[in-house]
Amino acid sequence: MNNAPVTFLFDFDTLDDKTRAYIMNEFAANGAKHLVLSDTLLRKIVSNLKIKDMMMEEMKAAGLTFMDSHAIFGKYLDLNCPIPEARPEMLLRHKLQLQIIHSMGVNTITIHIGNENAYPEYTLEQQTDAIKSSLDELLPMAEDLGITICIENIWSRINTPDNLWNIKNAFPTDALGFCYDAGHAHLMDKGRFNPDSNPHHSWVGMAPQWDDKILEKMLPHVVNCHIHDNNGVTDQHLNIGSGNIDWDHISTLLKQAPRLQVIQSEVIPMRANAAIKDICDNFRKYFDI
Repeated sequence: MNNAPVTFLFDFDTLDDKTRAYIMNEFAANGAKHLVLSDTLLRKIVSNLKIKDMMMEEMKAAGLTFMDSHAIFGKYLDLNCPIPEARPEMLLRHKLQLQIIHSMGVNTITIHIGNENAYPEYTLEQQTDAIKSSLDELLPMAEDLGITICIENIWSRINTPDNLWNIKNAFPTDALGFCYDAGHAHLMDKGRFNPDSNPHHSWVGMAPQWDDKILEKMLPHVVNCHIHDNNGVTDQHLNIGSGNIDWDHISTLLKQAPRLQVIQSEVIPMRANAAIKDICDNFRKYFDI
């Protein structure tokens, strides 16, 4: 049985420096031991490397550590970027992030493979080839640094479990794994019942590939996971128990994941209006924190 540690996300981009240290202490006071080195924190560090030392000092003072990370993401930043003149900078950014997280003692990073709708002039196959080309360049560096790159299920055609497996099968290295996102998986199941759901809007001109066994399919290579709740319609990032996901089922399966290293709370506290105490208490119910 896998009892992986839990890490907690906070939307630190909304806070000033003094408030950030207070929030770190609040997590520690409620039993948390680890926080997520989020994409917003990495953006700050990439723009000013002095921020890295400051954050490490604040975390140490609160008795916390960073356990996992999430790469910056978006158009021209995701692995599927097929535009030749944009790819060198995209890859340099990811290499810099790998170096930064290694220096901070973090050994997993979730990197979005992207959304095919960002580049409508390119086919799904061309964008999948771009992902594989990106990983061809990034994985040797990840192997050298002892980092596992985790690619994530979302709710578009390019990041279904089937296409994640297509990519993984091209790279047998342990430096590549999956990040299972429970909220995204829920949308690709329950979203079928609402025409305004995220998948319906993403799968332009075709019926989404609905799937109620996403975790079961991804389980052999799940290294990291994003845990948050929603109503089955939109990606709300609610506290677990505030939506309609079956957490007993998910927590039971995750304990069987052979490669699982970390469980990430991707509840976004300020966006979801969720108290830190309530988040920690709810995760304590299903996962060890």
